[in-house]
Amino acid sequence: MKSPASVPSEGLPAPKTAPAATPIAFVQAIALAYRRRGMSPAWALAQAQIAPGLLFDESARITAWQMEEVSGAAMRELDDEALGWFGRRLPWGSYGMLARASISSPDLGVALKRWCRHHGLLADDITLHLTQADSTATLAIVENRDLGSLREFCLVSVLRNALGLGCWMVDSRVPLLAAEFAFAPPRHAEAYGVLFPGGPVRFHAPQTAIHFDARYLALPLRRDEAALRQMLQHALPLTVLQYRRDRLLVARVRQLLGAPVQGHPGQALAAHSAESLAHLLHVSPRTLHRQLKEEGATLQGLKDDVRQGRAMELLHRSDRPIKQVAEAAGFVNEKSFIRAFKGWTGHSPAEYRRLARTAA
Repeated sequence: MKSPASVPSEGLPAPKTAPAATPIAFVQAIALAYRRRGMSPAWALAQAQIAPGLLFDESARITAWQMEEVSGAAMRELDDEALGWFGRRLPWGSYGMLARASISSPDLGVALKRWCRHHGLLADDITLHLTQADSTATLAIVENRDLGSLREFCLVSVLRNALGLGCWMVDSRVPLLAAEFAFAPPRHAEAYGVLFPGGPVRFHAPQTAIHFDARYLALPLRRDEAALRQMLQHALPLTVLQYRRDRLLVARVRQLLGAPVQGHPGQALAAHSAESLAHLLHVSPRTLHRQLKEEGATLQGLKDDVRQGRAMELLHRSDRPIKQVAEAAGFVNEKSFIRAFKGWTGHSPAEYRRLARTAA
């Protein structure tokens, strides 16, 4: 790949004017890799328009474009895509080879497992594991030796590279449930919310790993070899360019809308506002509506589907009064529920209950 700190995103060039969010610590790590080889990082810094003096400013940040440029230049000059992390160099094209070994996989789960297995063939300094427990998938790193001063840069880059490639292969955002790191919070810990968006970021953890909804593992790959060749020429930084599309968004919204209200187990969340749902999904209400539209759905349509399903189930399988069924389905009053139910089925709730039980 062009950069372990970079991934493809929507096929557009990274803008030089993007917000500066990447910690200078990662550039310092690249400079350290140069020093260990007895070389100067001056050319790579110039390619990325990074003033050498910036390396001495611990609070400095650079843009995604600058990180892309300095990483790519250093990889070519050092002929090491791992930028000094491991006991042996990973020559230019190594991560591209890993991507090619995964691109023929039927789904994301198989692709990531292949990535983990083949990564171990290139470098035995770390071992990657993909596991699933109930509804959560975990991509974790086991450190097989002391990674020294490049430890943070290595672990962050490997996780982001694997996640970014996975997002690209299924053409979808894969929101994180959590990210955890087996080291103390660095000086730039606040940047991790940008590097690993979604759920909480934890330090001093027993392992370094990212966690996400296991349903994403079943998504089929949407890229082929031709797309891979093009992507490897124009990889983009994950730092600020996130995937807009979430191919499981509709399912995730349905799940939230159908979940019981805390403290009110008989009442569904179908009456939730766009603002509250967006908060639970870690996006803005505007983004939520836009992404649903991209997937051919609307929030109101999903609410109606969930309400209808909940109401039909309760009418068929319980003896609750119509008013209680209306409340459980997220309606503010019985009258509006009856009107909506007639629109869905052509029958009143009472008529539907009678017909359903007669048919059974």
